[in-house]
Amino acid sequence: MRAFGYGGQASGEEQFFTDVYRRLVANMVALVLIGCPAVWIWAGRSMALVFILGGAIAIVNFHWLRRSIEAMGTRFDRTGRAPSRAGIILRFALRYVLIAAAAYVILKSTANSLNGLFLGLSLPVGAILIEAFYQVLAALRTRTLNPRN
Repeated sequence: MRAFGYGGQASGEEQFFTDVYRRLVANMVALVLIGCPAVWIWAGRSMALVFILGGAIAIVNFHWLRRSIEAMGTRFDRTGRAPSRAGIILRFALRYVLIAAAAYVILKSTANSLNGLFLGLSLPVGAILIEAFYQVLAALRTRTLNPRN
């Protein structure tokens, strides 16, 4: 199954969302790679390692969220019924249990590294801002090339 697609030939819209998803994940990975040395210099090794952990959790959480949305869409498309509420709630809660468990372990080991976790967990926000900037530039480029649109 393709990202945001339910089989068959990919439409232009489905391809657009697939490309956006890939860029968002790539942006999050790039932010971890760029941010880790900066956090290490600014706050030390333990904070940088927790930043990497937070970034990994954010990326996995983002992937699980996309998969959950795809699963709901596929099931609704096939059966015409919405998926069970219990399953949706369980998957939703499981993501946050993972984040809470990581925060608890980090808080027990060192309280000041919790900031690194939250910084890592905020990577999707940075990735979305980068994607928004990319889309604005793409729209401006298209308008410059086709001024009649």
